[in-house]
Amino acid sequence: MASSHRSSVPPSKSSDTFIKREVDSAKRFRPVQSLPDVCPKEPTGDPNSLCDSPSLVADQHRWTIYHSKVNLPAALNDPRLTKRESDFFTKTWGQDFVDIEVVPSLYLPQISKEFFVTYQQDIVQREKIHERCKTVCPPKDTFDRTLLHTHDKSRTDLEQVSKIFLKPDFALEDPLTFNAVLPWSHFNTAGGKGNRDAASSKLLQEKLSHYLDIVEVNIAHQISLRSEAFFHAMTSQHELQDYLRKTSQAVKMLRDKIGQIDKVMCEGSLKVLRLSLTRNNCIKAYNKLKLMATVHQTQPTVQLLLSTSEFAGALDLIATTQEVLQQELQGIHSFRHLGSQLCELEKLIDKMMIAEFSTYAHSDLNRPLEEECQILEECVVNTVSQIEEIDTDVVVKLADQMRMMNFPQWFDLLKDIFSNLILFLKRIKATLNVIRRVVLLVLDKNQRSKELGDTSAQKNSAKDSTIDTELVYLTHEGMFLSDAFSEGDLPPAAAYSASQRNLSPDSEPSSSDSVSDPECTTDSSSSKEQTSSSITPGGIDIMIGEDIKLSELELGRLANNIQDLLYSASDICHDRSVKFLMARAKDGFLEKLNSTEFVALSRLMETFILDTEQICGRKSMSLRGALQSQANKFVNRFHEERKTKLSLLLDNERWKQADVPAEFQDLVDSISDGRIALPGKKTGAPEERKPTDFLVVDGQKYAVVGTVLLLIRIILEYCQCVDSIPSIATDMLTRLSDLLKYFNSRSCQLVLGAGALQVVGLKTITTKNLALSSRCLQLIVHYIPVIRAHFEARLQPKQFSMLRHFDHITKDYHDHIAEISAKLVAIMDSLFDKLLSKYEVKAPVPSTCFRNICKQMAKMHEAIYDLLPEEQTQMLFLRINASYKLHLKRQLAHLNVVNDGGPQNGLVTADVAFYTGNLQALKGLQTLDLNMAEIWEQKR
Repeated sequence: MASSHRSSVPPSKSSDTFIKREVDSAKRFRPVQSLPDVCPKEPTGDPNSLCDSPSLVADQHRWTIYHSKVNLPAALNDPRLTKRESDFFTKTWGQDFVDIEVVPSLYLPQISKEFFVTYQQDIVQREKIHERCKTVCPPKDTFDRTLLHTHDKSRTDLEQVSKIFLKPDFALEDPLTFNAVLPWSHFNTAGGKGNRDAASSKLLQEKLSHYLDIVEVNIAHQISLRSEAFFHAMTSQHELQDYLRKTSQAVKMLRDKIGQIDKVMCEGSLKVLRLSLTRNNCIKAYNKLKLMATVHQTQPTVQLLLSTSEFAGALDLIATTQEVLQQELQGIHSFRHLGSQLCELEKLIDKMMIAEFSTYAHSDLNRPLEEECQILEECVVNTVSQIEEIDTDVVVKLADQMRMMNFPQWFDLLKDIFSNLILFLKRIKATLNVIRRVVLLVLDKNQRSKELGDTSAQKNSAKDSTIDTELVYLTHEGMFLSDAFSEGDLPPAAAYSASQRNLSPDSEPSSSDSVSDPECTTDSSSSKEQTSSSITPGGIDIMIGEDIKLSELELGRLANNIQDLLYSASDICHDRSVKFLMARAKDGFLEKLNSTEFVALSRLMETFILDTEQICGRKSMSLRGALQSQANKFVNRFHEERKTKLSLLLDNERWKQADVPAEFQDLVDSISDGRIALPGKKTGAPEERKPTDFLVVDGQKYAVVGTVLLLIRIILEYCQCVDSIPSIATDMLTRLSDLLKYFNSRSCQLVLGAGALQVVGLKTITTKNLALSSRCLQLIVHYIPVIRAHFEARLQPKQFSMLRHFDHITKDYHDHIAEISAKLVAIMDSLFDKLLSKYEVKAPVPSTCFRNICKQMAKMHEAIYDLLPEEQTQMLFLRINASYKLHLKRQLAHLNVVNDGGPQNGLVTADVAFYTGNLQALKGLQTLDLNMAEIWEQKR
């Protein structure tokens, strides 16, 4: 390869000579031979176009020179040698090869590096130019191009053909296509351009001929590739024709044999079947006429049954006749009006049954209740007439007379009404249960009949399958297999249905006289009306006919309607009770009831609602809704009364520590283990106990005002009301949250906002008032988790989100307590600012400023120590001490007093020691860490 690129021009040192020789050498260069194609070339029809290079397809199993591969390291590193040899011939010739010195040839000169110096100098510049050209225009990879498949070459040849010839809609009739293929400019001879036009036409003809040659070559190539398949198809066609001829002969012979079998074996049997079908059709026509005669007697029979009040028999006959008209006698012109006439009869029977049932219901419900109790209206009249305070001559209306009753009288009347309504519902339920049992008995009988039919059908399934297999070829001329059987061969259920359709409602069905064959007769025993006797649990003997036509869906609907009647009766009782309740509540009577009376009324109504739900099995919402409405009004009044009471208490509260009566201590003690309940009234002589100064709750003492004691009792009333009336739990929770928020905000206005100065007439809001207010708030915060748990146990899971009100209230109370503590610190902070701003470091010690500060600290301690717990007192004084140190540090910095051990430093130290000793001498503050070193500026 290197020799093909070696220049044959002798080297020269002149640049002009170099350029000239470079051009001359380019003419002498032989073209670079491309590598042989690795893929076999497809024949194109041109014998000269075949490549002599080896083919991977044809020569893949033959060794050629292209299989020769040498691994140079393996050739030079023979593992069998003890040392590395410099000559690679030992790899092929073996170890027997003798490594001798080669005698230099006499005819070859000794070549050294000096021979190539001139060439290297000449080639350096050419190599630089070559490398620069490679970067500008990389050479075409001729080797990769030669490795393409010959199919690509063919495709490249086809790409020379104009695309217009390869379009599927190519047609020379199209002027645009024609002009594109044969442009008229090639045939224009005007203007003396004949020779050029002739040349252009010839060139166009040669181009088209070239296109034709390309296409023909490719077609010939494709045909040559598929020649073997073509000859194989021609050979297979001859074999297929032989098979078809033999098959045609076999089919002809088979058809001849089938024709002979048909004449010998089938024609007679089919004739027998046709005669049998004709006979069966005649029997069906006779039975149809007999059925029409029976249907014709329906109306007189219905009239006869109605005259004896046989409504069930009449309805059953009408339903059976309508079914026969729709199924068996559909399209009969003479019966076209019978269906509408039967519908009118059915409506008439419906009206008659409703009237009779209404008469029975009125007579049954108007009879006296058990234990000689009167009906509802008479009960109210009798109760009103027995009250002497009501003058029935002056107050005529019954509702007005009822409104003149007091609560105990009205409550006793309501209990009587509820008891009578319960008896009324029980009587209705007993009546409806009798009807429902009859319906369920019929449903049960129909279910048993259905199960018997399924059992008989399963027993006959084997017989039916045998008949089907034997008579599978019995169809002829479009007739069905079922037409080939008589009624005697039908399944038992179908035969029973056919015999039932032949029944006459007013007479026994007669058997056929004109048909003597057993298949034409009707079983008279099966056509008689059969009845079964059933005994209900109430002891009533019920006769159930075999021919009851009510479907299971209709019977189920009837049973549901019976249950709906009981629901309606319950709803009526509730509606009447609501009217009675609203008549009494018209003048606001129910809203004026106290908690005990309303709880008793609520429990009575809840008991009545539960009793009716137990009887009917469904909730009636009217009375419950009325109770809820009255409960909401009661809750509103209950809340407004207690909120007004709390407002009055707060407006008159002087924020002084109140004595705790023994009953309030008992009230607090009754709240144990998270349960809230008002203490019961103690029987016997009351025990005299003196009031205490503090309220003891879980071992902690709380100094409280009188308003907070009453607030705790009010909270317990809210909780107890929820226990008595669970339906108002959510409303009570909302109202209680509002009450707690009102106490928090109003107490803040009165104490922190100094509203008590104008409302009550206090001269000032003292630290004792603030500490007492804080302690009262802490007591309410202590009971909020207990209240929350009480309501959580009585709420539905979906209502638990309402408990977040208690979280908000707790946060508000804590914020209020923190503001009171900040206010106490602010009071002392202003005092420190006032006193220490005038502080001067001079004798005597202790100074007047520090004496006043210690005096005010002692007053603060005396005011709050008995009210707040010791821990809170210490935390409060730590915050006050921090404020004191801040002001003192600021004043010392203003006076330029530093901790240098000088006289001024000594005076300040003496004053601070006096302050520290007095503060730590206070009760409960002995162990307080004051850290007075922070008053001095730290040296940097």
